Amino acid sequence: MRIATNTIYDQSTNAMNRQQAALLNVGNQISSGKKVNNPSDDPLATSKALAISQSAAVNEQMKTARVAVRNSLGQEESVLNSVSDAIISAKTSLIKGSTGTLTDADRASIAADLQGVLDTIIGQANAADGNGSYLFGGYKTTTPPFVKDASGNVSYVGDNGVAAQQVDSARTMSSTDTGSKIFQSVTGTATMVARAADSNAGTVTFSTPAIDNTSDPNYRQPFTVEFSDNAGVMQYSVNGGTPVDYVSGDKITANGVSLTLSGAPQVGDSVTVSAGGASDIFASLKSAIDALKTPTDTPEQQAALANTLNSVSNELSNNLDNVLTVRASVGSRLNELDVIDTVGENRQLNYKESISNLIDLDYNDALSQYSLRQIGLTASQKAFVDVQSMSLFNYIK
Repeated sequence: MRIATNTIYDQSTNAMNRQQAALLNVGNQISSGKKVNNPSDDPLATSKALAISQSAAVNEQMKTARVAVRNSLGQEESVLNSVSDAIISAKTSLIKGSTGTLTDADRASIAADLQGVLDTIIGQANAADGNGSYLFGGYKTTTPPFVKDASGNVSYVGDNGVAAQQVDSARTMSSTDTGSKIFQSVTGTATMVARAADSNAGTVTFSTPAIDNTSDPNYRQPFTVEFSDNAGVMQYSVNGGTPVDYVSGDKITANGVSLTLSGAPQVGDSVTVSAGGASDIFASLKSAIDALKTPTDTPEQQAALANTLNSVSNELSNNLDNVLTVRASVGSRLNELDVIDTVGENRQLNYKESISNLIDLDYNDALSQYSLRQIGLTASQKAFVDVQSMSLFNYIK
């Protein structure tokens, strides 16, 4: 079989080009540290690495979201801590205000202290984050969630939407709580609170309601004790029921709750007992401030002051429990973020390892391949030289 000289040259050149290309490819891999520099080098590995890279990018986005949520929750926790201290301070002032030896001027001074506490809590309720967004207004983050009118009444003008962010692939977390939940709510286990009607004209006072029978079918349901006159005998009825003769100091039991009433009521006076009482911390403090500013020249005024301070003190205890409950929820979310962070970091390391296994270069193998390609190129060059020098004339004698 005769082989043309051009064919020999072409095959030798192609062989050298292939060896040189292979050597250059390995050299590029060594210089870049990547075994896949172009998708064509390994389409399957490139496809897998791209998918993993997208997952890693999403994981980084979740990390950024967690940072934002953690900052928001950290600010909320700080506010709740300040509010807790303010409520405790208010309760201390109420105890001072209940002292019977105080003058009207003394009580006015305590009312001024309570007004300062109220203003502090309003300020905390309208706290904003570093970007100027209000923390407790729900989705309404551009305006203060609580406003005070000319009469000193505080209203919530935010909404009840809860801002939330996705902090992991399968976890969405609220980054704050609404103002109504923190400052105008109580827990489901709030203690019972008694309140005298504003129109009461007698001197009847009450004790803090006590739990008497938790198995009562109407346990913790609200009830009202109302006083009436029956032929000169003062009587009371519970929720419009059968009237019973009233005796100062007697214990009244209804809906599993007992209440001791003392003093001399007037016809039409009433006392209402409910779970948690007034849940609005601002309204409770305002009623205490107004009561402390009112002179107590008569027994009726003294009874009204005692009843108001008793009710507000119990309501503030429920408010404090609610704030602490929300604060515990914030702490739980912060702890969960720490756990998710740890999982996310481990996941990110796994992503990097997987991409590295697909894309990164094994230098030991690459250096061996580089040496092998050098030998191959040298061999192909030597073979070309040998073939080029071959001639039949070398064998003619």
